[in-house]
Amino acid sequence: MVKLESDALPPISDLVLADRYLAAGETTCNQVFERVASALAAIEPPARRGKVARQFYANMLRGTIGAGRIMANAGTGRNATMINCFVHPIGSPSTGVAAPSQADIERALEAARVTLAMGGGVGYDFSPIAPAESWVEDPSNRTRDVCRWIDRFDDACVALSRQGTRRGAQMAVLRCDHPDLPAFVEAKRGRRRWTTFNTSVAVTDAFMRAVEDDGLWLLRHRAMPAAACLAAGAHRLDDGTWCYAALPARQLWCRIVECACDSAEPGLLFIDEINRSNDLASIETICATNPCGEQPLPPWGSCVLGPIDLSRLVRHPFGVGGSPRFDFVKLGHCVRIQVRLLDNVLETTRWPLAEHEREARQKRRIGVGVTGLADMLAMMRLAYSDDGARHLAAAIARSMRDHAFAASAALARERGAYPAFNLDRCFAPGAFAARLPETVRDAIAAQGLRNSHLLSFAPTGSVSLAFAGNCSSGVEPAFDWVYRRTVRIGKNPPLVYRLENRAYRLFRELHGANAPLPAYFVRANEVAPADHIGMLSVLQPFVDAAISKTIIVSSRTAAGEIDALFFRAWRARLKGITVFRPDEALDTVLLAKADKQPEGGMRCFGC
Repeated sequence: MVKLESDALPPISDLVLADRYLAAGETTCNQVFERVASALAAIEPPARRGKVARQFYANMLRGTIGAGRIMANAGTGRNATMINCFVHPIGSPSTGVAAPSQADIERALEAARVTLAMGGGVGYDFSPIAPAESWVEDPSNRTRDVCRWIDRFDDACVALSRQGTRRGAQMAVLRCDHPDLPAFVEAKRGRRRWTTFNTSVAVTDAFMRAVEDDGLWLLRHRAMPAAACLAAGAHRLDDGTWCYAALPARQLWCRIVECACDSAEPGLLFIDEINRSNDLASIETICATNPCGEQPLPPWGSCVLGPIDLSRLVRHPFGVGGSPRFDFVKLGHCVRIQVRLLDNVLETTRWPLAEHEREARQKRRIGVGVTGLADMLAMMRLAYSDDGARHLAAAIARSMRDHAFAASAALARERGAYPAFNLDRCFAPGAFAARLPETVRDAIAAQGLRNSHLLSFAPTGSVSLAFAGNCSSGVEPAFDWVYRRTVRIGKNPPLVYRLENRAYRLFRELHGANAPLPAYFVRANEVAPADHIGMLSVLQPFVDAAISKTIIVSSRTAAGEIDALFFRAWRARLKGITVFRPDEALDTVLLAKADKQPEGGMRCFGC
């Protein structure tokens, strides 16, 4: 393809690159690529290291990069991890006690500090913690009240950032039947509390049906209620748990919906679907995700991520020189090399805790992802909400799935299958791998798989800005084609920068500064909420982990419309959903063109 001016990094990309990713002596992204490629090829047999390093480097030049922790830390010798995503337990699930002790939670807090200090983001299921109205023998015992414990984790993360550590990202998950759920749901109203946390409610199919049927819902826990709660009617259930309250499911649901509408928190995790679609469900239970939601993980689970810039794979963009065509051959090549690179990360990274390393080596999760989906669609002359756009996006995801699993099978032949691999479980009826093409299934049957999970579509804010010329992030529609963004460089106060999207710059280069933008240049707030869900619905069947996606709705959207969106997502068998309704009175990260009012801050942290 012809080298274009738009391939050069804009000034803001150079600033972010220098601030977050350049190591000592580096001045360009190509030098970062050389360092990362060399470091990750170092585990190869000596005779192959040079060739593999050149493959990794060439793949990065084609737009296939590692997530932020890889690009910042590989080959630097820093005491930092290359893994973005972790999930930690709160207490041990095997103790058999009603709730974690204060010592258990303090240990979890210290594990969080260690992991966050090394650059990892952490998600937690706080549901084991005893409710605020539970009984305690010692009045000084502080193990009750989920929200107050989340305060402690949030404070610890903020303290680390003040000490110069990368800004931490965390996810707080609470089950839909926890007695502290009402307080948890309200905690981030106004987006002022828990500034290092995203929050999600783990909703079950039973809860969604209870809302649908306007039935009663029990708030319950293994911890015994306090005397006042018992006097008010709390009682023991047949399964040994305690019922703290019985209330209309729709009453709880309305509080969730209203808070999501007002403050973009909480999101929903459809936890039954997450576990039902996990090919390792017979040996692990997932209760939480990483901070952005694209990686459901078991206790001590982690995942190493790496996106492919889809906008770099369009031939004849915007129809200049011929009909635009997506290069599926090059995509397959990119995916296969990326699988090897990410598997190598598992061998070369520093692990914050021994528990992380044991879990990772047993299952070897990796997450090949995408960025620039919206840019790619515009270059293909497709609006994000078109049927044709969804058809192409699904074909890309399918191709990525097939090539990723084929590459993992080839790695298993070379290096061995992941220790927990089991062929019968892999091809069980309904399993993700059972839907693969016959040739790929034959390869897996003969050789096994090197990695239990292979695809994860994460947000890519910083790396897309630093290495991909500010293409659209992840699978999101472009926020805008020309906009302002608040960016903090180093320890300086955040400043507002004017940004142009990569596809927009390319269009202007090819068609001139005054050419009107075609109708397929669609902004995120011009995509109907149902079309956001439509895109998720066609991608998810080909992604064995999950997809980070925020559904932007109008500032005029009412809670009833959010209610309908949430139900639509559940019925579509998505794994989660988050909405964002702009409110200029709250924090602003992204801003529209200079003559418009702020459009509000997105809910997720970039990878």
